[in-house]
Formats: sequence, C-alpha cells, structure tokens
Amino acid sequence: MDTLIQNLGDFFSSFAVNRGSIALSLLFAAVFLGALAVPRLVTSRSPVQRRLAPFEPSAVDEDSPSLRVRGAQSLWNRILASLEKKASVTKDEKQTSLRLRLMQGGFFAPRAVRNFYVARLLSAFGLPLAVIVLIPILFPGWQVELYMVVGFGFAVIGLYLPSAWLARRIRGRQLAVQEGFPDALDMLMVCVEAGLGLDAAFSRVGAQMAVPHPILAEHFGLISLELRAGKNREAALRNMSDRIGLPEVTSFVILLVQSDQLGTSIAQTLRVQAEDMRAKRMLRAEEKAYMLPVKLSVVLVIFMLPSMVMVVMLPAIIRIVRVIIPTLTG
Repeated sequence: MDTLIQNLGDFFSSFAVNRGSIALSLLFAAVFLGALAVPRLVTSRSPVQRRLAPFEPSAVDEDSPSLRVRGAQSLWNRILASLEKKASVTKDEKQTSLRLRLMQGGFFAPRAVRNFYVARLLSAFGLPLAVIVLIPILFPGWQVELYMVVGFGFAVIGLYLPSAWLARRIRGRQLAVQEGFPDALDMLMVCVEAGLGLDAAFSRVGAQMAVPHPILAEHFGLISLELRAGKNREAALRNMSDRIGLPEVTSFVILLVQSDQLGTSIAQTLRVQAEDMRAKRMLRAEEKAYMLPVKLSVVLVIFMLPSMVMVVMLPAIIRIVRVIIPTLTG
C-alpha cells in the first residue's frame, strides 16, 4: 500500500514538474470541445421544435410495447439515442454497409449498428484510460510525454479493435458455412426428390442441421421465416446470399433463381451444385495439404537449422579455440 501511494505521489509530482505540457493538453482539449460546441450552437433547434420533439415519431422507444409509454425511456436508451443523433458516422450508405457486415457476423438486431458504434466509442476511451491508470502502478518511472504517447496508441487500438473482431467473426462464420453447405445441398436434393417443395425443404433442412452446422441452420431458418412472412423466393434467397457473403452461395442462389424462372429441374440443379461445391471443398483441402511442406520449411529454417548448424560446427569451434588460436599466438 505504501508503495502504491508513493508511486501515485511520484506520478502527480511529475505532472507538477511538466506544467507546460499539461497546459498545452488543456488548451488542446478546450479547443477540441469548442470545435464540437460551435456546430451545436449554430444548428440548434428553435423553441417550437424543442417543444414538439417529444411528439415526433423518432422519440418513441423501439422496444416499447405501446405508444403510450413515450416518456418511459430508460437513461441508457436516451444516451444511445443522443449519441446516434449527434454522431457523424450515421449516414445511410455507411449504415447499410455496416448493417450488412453485422448481419454477416451474426448480429441481426435492429440496434446492432448503434451498439457497434457505442462499443467502438467505449473501447476507444476505456482502453487508454485503463492503461493510463495502470501504468503508474506498473512503471512508476515513466515521463508524462510517454504516458500521452502510450494513451494515444491504445486509443487508436481501441478504435479499430471492434472492427478487427467483427472481421474475424465474419471469416469464422463464412468458413463454417463453406464447410457445411455441400451437405446442406445434399439434404435439400433428397427432400426435393422426395416430393417436398423448396420452401418446406429449407425449413426441414434447417431443423435437421441445427446440431452439426448451427450457423447454416440459422440462415435457412431465416429464409423460412421470410417466406412465411410473404416475401418471394428470389428476394429471400438473395437476402441469404447477402447475409453470408460467400461467392459459392451467391452462385448457388443465381443458379437456383434461374432454374426457378426457366422451369428446369431443381433437384438436378441441386445435384450439380452439390457436386461442384464438394469438389471445391476437396480442392481447398488439397491446397492446404500442398502448402504444409512450405510452411514447415519456414519453421525448419528459423528454428531447426540454427540448432543443427551449432551441433555440427561446435566441435570444430572448440578445437579451433583450444588448439589453433594458442598455436597462432605463440
């Protein structure tokens, strides 16, 4: 405890020594807050608009079961709504692309875009704050300028960390769909040849694949729900292609839509597509197998080759040091 108090005292005493850098930091914060406040003051609404704001449709909570609970919003929803209104990143095209990426990552909630921006904001501010709090305890001898540099670096990391995590989640889900899609096509072919319609086949296959391939079953379940809601088959299939984001699924959807429009056999189309995707899966496995010796050679060169060279050359080096060097030096 005494060490912690001493470290904190040294940290605050370093702040007292570096008054110039603190003054510059405060000046920068004041200018930044002023730049944020000027557009707010210029574009502020009139008193009439402020009085009519509670009666606007956007003021109603999305999760409220009735329109009579307009003013019963929670504090968290109000904060999120204010951040969503004031954020400059909520343009329609950016929201559409981000919503598509979130759906590819498995987030289908209406508020997924807003929650993503809030998580990004919290990580951008919370991560450097936690680092700045922990640094005086772990490294008490650092200067204030180094604190600022490290905090800024972690702020940048926190800003891009949710996007990197989302990209990795999308890749994982796409890989899972890629591995299970040929099996799903086989089951669809069996169901269609047994007499089921394509809509019922999607529902049946989605229920059967919930255990081995839950992500693919989730997408098939969404297709079934859209078809039950009255959406046509082509739109539901194209939505599934957008939600998955794989070229194989896109080609399958295009082929299935064309077969439906031209009146060809859907079972034959499913059989051909399943064979094609199974061949592609085998080619991917063979490609990974062929890449294995190259990757192992890199590991051997980095780790094994220096050890082998040392084992081979060490006796000669010892003999040189013991015999040849004393002989040359007299």
